[in-house]
Amino acid sequence: MVAPQVAPYVIDTEPYYRPVANEIALFEAAYSVRMPVMLKGPTGSGKTRFVEYMAWRLGKPLITVACNEDMTASDLVGRFLLDAGGTRWQDGPLTIAARYGALCYLDEIVEARQDTTVVIHPLTDARRVLPLDKKGELVQAHPDFQVVISYNPGYQSVMKDLKQSTKQRFGALDFTYPPAAIETEIVAHESGVGHDDASRLVSIAERARNLKGHGLDEGISTRMLIYAASLIAQGVDRIAACEMALVSPITDDPDMRDALEAAVTTYF
Repeated sequence: MVAPQVAPYVIDTEPYYRPVANEIALFEAAYSVRMPVMLKGPTGSGKTRFVEYMAWRLGKPLITVACNEDMTASDLVGRFLLDAGGTRWQDGPLTIAARYGALCYLDEIVEARQDTTVVIHPLTDARRVLPLDKKGELVQAHPDFQVVISYNPGYQSVMKDLKQSTKQRFGALDFTYPPAAIETEIVAHESGVGHDDASRLVSIAERARNLKGHGLDEGISTRMLIYAASLIAQGVDRIAACEMALVSPITDDPDMRDALEAAVTTYF
């Protein structure tokens, strides 16, 4: 029975997710022992959709936090608020998930400051507790609670990486872009475009991904392909759709744009 406090976070409709390997079975096994899970992979490779699908499959609420550098520990655990009746405590998303048994998904966790992310440490080891120091309360995690985090190792640096003391509290699943046949299936399903157009878009992406580290910081993601395919499905010219969804967002370098546009015209 889902608590009323987390009922709004229940996913009622099955999200579309196309498995690539054994990631579903591994996540289910991790959840059965409440192992915290870290999803590693490039932007737009399906990490968030996977978490949504697993929350639906497990029948658990999912509270998602988009991490950023301005996020404080109070944004996660809660704070005292002042209103007409005086001061009152308001739980943050992490505390709500821990109290009432939801999955808490911290998306792109390396974007948050390290002094913020350490608040998850007591929840991600055998203690499974969350100290609310300002309130003087120790929250015992609900039996259904689990922490899931994601990040893109391609963007990590000395200043933006997870501490080893954080990493070693998690089991990890590696995500990458799916094989061409599966990615084509995903693009066609999500956009409504025909299989042939979806296949051509995937071929463009494969060409672009070979340029990562050779002028591009990141390759064309599956998400971007779905955007382009969705425009094509709406009747937009294929070249124009690719220019808008694949080329312009990813680089401003004239030589890189020329290379990407050449790939587009090769397949369209």
